[in-house]
Amino acid sequence: MSARKGRGRQWAAGREEEGRGAVAGPLPSSALPSLLVPGLATERNPPRPGCFRGRRQLVAAPGPRPSSNGDLEGGADAARACAEPVQATLSSLKMLDVGKWPIFSLCSEEELQLIRQACVFGSAGNEVLYTTVNDEIFVLGTNCCGCLGLGDVQSTIEPRRLDSLSGKKIACLSYGSGPHIVLATTEGEVFTWGHNAYSQLGNGTTNHGLVPCHISTNLSNKQVTEVACGSYHSLVLTSDGEVFAWGYNNSGQVGSGSTANQPIPRRVTGCLQNKVAVNIACGQMCSMAVVNTGEVYVWGYNGNGQLGLGSSGNQPTPCRIAALQGIRVQRVACGYAHTLVLTDEGQVYAWGANSYGQLGTGNKSNQSYPAPVVVEKDRIIEIAACHSAHTSAAKTQGGHVYMWGQCRGQSVVLPHLTHFSCTDDVFACFATPAVSWRLLSVEPDDHLTVAESLKREFDNPNTADLKFLVDGKYIYAHKVLLKIRCEHFRSSLEDNEDDTVEMSEFSYPVYRAFLEYLYTDSISLSPEEAVGLLDLATFYRENRLKKLCQQTIKQGICEENAIALLSAAVKYDAQDLEEFCFRFCINHLTVVTQTSGFAEMDHDLLKNFISKASRVGAFKN
Repeated sequence: MSARKGRGRQWAAGREEEGRGAVAGPLPSSALPSLLVPGLATERNPPRPGCFRGRRQLVAAPGPRPSSNGDLEGGADAARACAEPVQATLSSLKMLDVGKWPIFSLCSEEELQLIRQACVFGSAGNEVLYTTVNDEIFVLGTNCCGCLGLGDVQSTIEPRRLDSLSGKKIACLSYGSGPHIVLATTEGEVFTWGHNAYSQLGNGTTNHGLVPCHISTNLSNKQVTEVACGSYHSLVLTSDGEVFAWGYNNSGQVGSGSTANQPIPRRVTGCLQNKVAVNIACGQMCSMAVVNTGEVYVWGYNGNGQLGLGSSGNQPTPCRIAALQGIRVQRVACGYAHTLVLTDEGQVYAWGANSYGQLGTGNKSNQSYPAPVVVEKDRIIEIAACHSAHTSAAKTQGGHVYMWGQCRGQSVVLPHLTHFSCTDDVFACFATPAVSWRLLSVEPDDHLTVAESLKREFDNPNTADLKFLVDGKYIYAHKVLLKIRCEHFRSSLEDNEDDTVEMSEFSYPVYRAFLEYLYTDSISLSPEEAVGLLDLATFYRENRLKKLCQQTIKQGICEENAIALLSAAVKYDAQDLEEFCFRFCINHLTVVTQTSGFAEMDHDLLKNFISKASRVGAFKN
């Protein structure tokens, strides 16, 4: 046992419910002008299949659906609704914290550190797919309609590897309300699985897909670069700017000119025939594409004006938004029943449903024409919307993140500045359910924080300017850090130019652990050695270190070392710990008295132990 040397004494005889995930910080009441009141919504119910109510999984790419209060529910996959920033900011360098999504609490810290891509979906944010640093794909959740692709419909609370996609690297992913999944690999291949009652998987059938199916019909010579899902239809964009659609088509969302469902991928032509598309998005029953000239083409359901055409009639084939004439659009994002676009000048326009202020125009009136969204004076570089809530978000070139619309049940009718560093956090903390609006990307970060850098420099002779000689061994340290971290060193090292300090009062393991604590804020010692460190912490008045030592000792005490810890606590005057060790010995008296430590116990210590034990009635029987 290592401890402070030369001290001792005779032993004395006696002496909240958060349902969807934690909100990172409350909004000031002034920024939340109105509470959500049932019946306020004015979105019109679109035609939809009625037999799947209650079995739907919310998606990153659908549009409206009727809810219990008559409001529309749905949204769109804005999975790629972002623009490249002109300059890097400190906030843009922060790594995404997937732990903000409640479902990731099912994963261990080790598993979370391996995640590189993730998508959270489901009616309650209860499904997740993620990739690891080893390019393995894992899933977990309720597995509704086989949406996890495992070959069954069994739910899983533990991550399971999706072996059928082994070796594939994900480029983009979207999901529908069933839910169904559409995934494109870095090689441009398309795989689909999950709900398929309306042929939204594109495999020519209406059977649910329990495992990923490679979709090659009409896409065999194409490289898909982007995917988007509506509630029950799918859209893909190819590298040559062509758009293909399939699935449910009751409102013309496939763009074929009819309302017949489309069982396999079909190229969207009409006004898009000779156009080169660069971005796509889906509402629940509408579709949109941005072409390389900056024009926006829309088709499908339009009951809330979400097509931006100035009307509420459905559009069975692509139609250009004339109101955006002269404006060059870069990205489009579809929300619950509303639409956002981002221009090349960093301006945002919005239209569609607005009963929760999701257009950010300062009121709750629906808009069938594009209306400008004012976000201070900074240039917008990213827009975000998700079908699962009436929420919108945007990020500026300066790294500021704004949100508006429905936020935790309240209506924010103007863009509100948050403390988040990315738009993904808005949907993790304020959307209900907590789902992701795009495929999350967690880039590896080799940058060392200040704390990590300090840990690496402990006991480094190459950078140290001070060394401690303890029990004939050197421990290397840095004067400035010791003075910053410890009041004792702040005074003892003042005006001290010596580069070597001899320490004889404490043992080498104890003193090294103390110095390491100053660099790392943690200790790693046996319970026996932690007793000595506790004494040192008391001597130097390091209260936090004392708590860590006591925790280490209490967690490490057992029948075999209880007497040794008790002896050390007595020797080094750790009275609270002494009482804890004594109580432990009494509670395990039969086993403790049979250990070698008890047999070798100091005579005076044994005498006092028996005396105190008798007073508490330990030997009544």
